[in-house]
Amino acid sequence: MQIEKTVEGVRAQVRAWRKEGLRIGLVPTMGYLHEGHQSLIDRAVKENDRVVVSVFVNPIQFGPTEDLDTYPRDFEADCILCEKAGAALVFAPEVSEMYVEDFSTFVDTSKVTEELCGKSRPTHFRGVCTVVNKLFHIAAPDRAYFGQKDAQQLAVVRRMVRDLNMDIEIIGCPIIREKDGLAKSSRNAYLSPEERKAALVLSKAIFTGKAMVEEGEKDGEKVLETMQNIIQAEPLARIDYVEMVKWDTIEPHHQIDCPILVAIAVYIGKTRLIDNFLSH
Repeated sequence: MQIEKTVEGVRAQVRAWRKEGLRIGLVPTMGYLHEGHQSLIDRAVKENDRVVVSVFVNPIQFGPTEDLDTYPRDFEADCILCEKAGAALVFAPEVSEMYVEDFSTFVDTSKVTEELCGKSRPTHFRGVCTVVNKLFHIAAPDRAYFGQKDAQQLAVVRRMVRDLNMDIEIIGCPIIREKDGLAKSSRNAYLSPEERKAALVLSKAIFTGKAMVEEGEKDGEKVLETMQNIIQAEPLARIDYVEMVKWDTIEPHHQIDCPILVAIAVYIGKTRLIDNFLSH
């Protein structure tokens, strides 16, 4: 497995693979990899000839009061996981390699970014779209893999690819959970033992809401109210949002008569965690 720090190093390898007629998969990450990331790499390895994993904590998707400086990092462990999973190349650039000193060009989207995380993190998706666009240009993948845990991000990237006529297939992969139900997240590392127990309120709310929908409930307000009550019963939990939207447009929609996304963001102590379920 190669480790590349430069854009040109990745491009040179991609050009060589293209000459061999190989298909390339990309898994964009911010590192501190866990089983959720591994599931993306595993699928990419199955579906492509070579897989590139980017490991880059992208500063422009963090707000001024967010956790950029403290975001967990363990590059050595990341490389071990990538190699075991079968990745061919890890792209781990410095910030200066991705953003020149007078960098001033951004990729932005509207509508699909205005609800859910976009409300409380107004510059987040501009940062996501910009870095993902750059990674697509650098690695030139046939397919790119994203986890459903970040469901709005998945919807935003799909919209960007559609709107900009990018010849890339975007693959969404299922949420990977701990044995007790908590969605895998790099930010779980922030939780104290007491907070870790309290965090189970997210998956409890998600599983309850999903069961209501699967049992035939059509009133989204009832589903959301039930989920909110579950979360509010936990003293360490503070709700950012509990919302139901159309899956393709991320527009609020509280009648379960089309594909919907039910998504939550909850602070457990100071740690903001997200979870969701889809209903088709």
